[in-house]
Amino acid sequence: MYASVFASLLALQAATGFATSLSKRGVDYYDPNANGGSMLDNAGDGYGEPLNVIISGLSSPAVLTEDGAINFARSIGFSEECFGFHLGGAQSANLGDGNGSVNQTIELREDYGSSSVGTCLESLVGGNHFRIYVQNGTEADSGALFLAVSKEEDVSDSHTIVPDGYDIGRNDLVSAAVGQTSFGGVSYTTTAQNVTGLLTPGSTGVNHGIAVDGIVTVLTVTIN
Repeated sequence: MYASVFASLLALQAATGFATSLSKRGVDYYDPNANGGSMLDNAGDGYGEPLNVIISGLSSPAVLTEDGAINFARSIGFSEECFGFHLGGAQSANLGDGNGSVNQTIELREDYGSSSVGTCLESLVGGNHFRIYVQNGTEADSGALFLAVSKEEDVSDSHTIVPDGYDIGRNDLVSAAVGQTSFGGVSYTTTAQNVTGLLTPGSTGVNHGIAVDGIVTVLTVTIN
């Protein structure tokens, strides 16, 4: 019986990329650049989108699970995609953890105040959204969630990123997250620290040629 449960947990972890254990890690994150990774994901044609927010591996362990990440996202105004339909292709990232290039685990969109149908509105009128990548390989198992955050245009503009949309998307998400938030009976306290040196400023290699300021914001999310 225990063997089958353990096998199921391993299968769940492999399928989702998220932690299946609630054990606490001991580091905020590992720098992907230090082990062959990148702070740009792979958006195709040699370009990428910046991983401009990190949810620290020192956050409450439950936040770093798939259900926990979604619940926290809902507490700051994001939710799953409209009726579960994904618009656009999945992007991948190499977080330097030994897993190589791995597809995004999930994509979440601004929900305009409704966690059930609000992301359908975002799909029409545009807004903020982010992709999640989990740093959990054996070579750098921080458990941290790396987020590629950006603000996009409406559907008539094919959801392209607004001017300065990577920095704007990051700033809007951080503003919503810092302090006290709650959803589904779970309350969070979130602090933020801006970090330089992980992401190169400018537009070299950045999707759509949109320059970034090089700041990555690290969020530590604690369940109260």
